Amino acid sequence: MNAEVSAGATPAARHAGSPVNTSGDILLRGRDISRRWGGLVAVNKVSIELARGTVHAVIGTNGAGKSTLINILSGEIPPSEGSVELLGHDVTQWTQPRRARAGLGRSYQRTTIYPSFTVLENCRLAAQARWQKPLAWFSAAARCPDSAAAAREAAARAGLADALEREAGLLSHGQKRQLEIAMCLATAPQVLLLDEPLAGMGAEETDRMLALLAELKTGHAILLVEHDMDAVFRIADRITVMVNGAVIASDTPEAVRASAEVQAAYLGGH
Repeated sequence: MNAEVSAGATPAARHAGSPVNTSGDILLRGRDISRRWGGLVAVNKVSIELARGTVHAVIGTNGAGKSTLINILSGEIPPSEGSVELLGHDVTQWTQPRRARAGLGRSYQRTTIYPSFTVLENCRLAAQARWQKPLAWFSAAARCPDSAAAAREAAARAGLADALEREAGLLSHGQKRQLEIAMCLATAPQVLLLDEPLAGMGAEETDRMLALLAELKTGHAILLVEHDMDAVFRIADRITVMVNGAVIASDTPEAVRASAEVQAAYLGGH
């Protein structure tokens, strides 16, 4: 499978011309990943698989290694040991932008939108990173039909179709998190790595975000790092529990909830 997308074709044509994996395919795989800083072991021989059509949650207390793991999978930092595969390719040595162009989307704990730009402009800027046209340097980027179409579609999928011309900084907190996911979707990812997308949300905003994730998982593999345990057990198909950089459990939500080791280490015995 070609991880890089050729320039010149429309988004729809490129998607139609790419091999399509069926539900359940492993789209992202980490094998025996470790990360050390001197004597500190932040991630210790962690293996994880993300399948299309599923939400795989990673939970653990602060300092458990969750964000370091997601940073390694996205290409932001290299592993000290282990490997990362994306869509069947070994991408361990690939840069973060190259992984993004190959089909990996990432959101962060902190909001990373452009507050003075409109929703549409934020999404279009993200789309331009995917639909690059280096030979069209003399044309205004805002006139690129591919990136504009991708931006509108992404905003609509994230529930922001009616807010395209709103200034991003004026959106509610929940809508800003939706915009971050829309910006990910504008790059046409197959894998979404979401770092605490529910942080700071009220009940109504959380419900809206969980409904969005349930809709998105049909065509994506989603990794969810989250502290809201009620939300995790509502949405996750599989849960990996990390303690001190290592995995102590990785199973269905029901099995994780029933694990005595997990209860003692993280869930407080409930």
